[in-house]
Amino acid sequence: MELVLTTFLSLDGVMQGPGGPDEDRSGGFDRGGWLVPFADADMGAIVSAWFADADEILLGRITYDMMYSYWSQVTEPGDVVSDRLNHRPKHVVSTTLRDPAWEHTSVISSDPVAAVAALMERPGGELQVHGSCALARTLHEAALIDEYRFLVFPVVVGDGKRLFPAGSVPISLDLVDHRITGSGAVALTLRPEADPAGGGLKIGRFTVQDGRGTPATA
Repeated sequence: MELVLTTFLSLDGVMQGPGGPDEDRSGGFDRGGWLVPFADADMGAIVSAWFADADEILLGRITYDMMYSYWSQVTEPGDVVSDRLNHRPKHVVSTTLRDPAWEHTSVISSDPVAAVAALMERPGGELQVHGSCALARTLHEAALIDEYRFLVFPVVVGDGKRLFPAGSVPISLDLVDHRITGSGAVALTLRPEADPAGGGLKIGRFTVQDGRGTPATA
């Protein structure tokens, strides 16, 4: 399977608490719900199309709990998001979750990089990560992500968890697809740019391998 990260981002890269004030208050975050004014039918169609490609779902504990509380109650026929979340295999990274109530859930309790790499060896289409900031950062640092799908909203939040904080592994990305919603959000589909010479990830004249930049040979 290919590992695909999908997430909502502000213009300044914040991904914490986009959908509501109480979605994630960790670290004293009090600016939740910043995407709500920009939610529209175009956004819904984009998110549904992304979920339609999901064979399996991978989540961090905070995102898992948030999604479970809402989506486990949604049973409308034809709702793509609830169908995938309620009926496809889900994997949650947690050292404390023992008996998940959400059906079709397995728990990854140690070495998420090795566990996710093993999941990617299974047959299928997409293993999708949704939100899950700490997990998404870990997978990015390990260079496991095959495709990044972002919905970037025209708002500067100013504080909160960022997908790419200072010190993140650098990477160049190829733009595969893009779309602009009626409210001004931009959907981006990007894939890491492979360096044909060294097999690393190319950024400018440098190739990133094992998290370190070395001069590229091409």
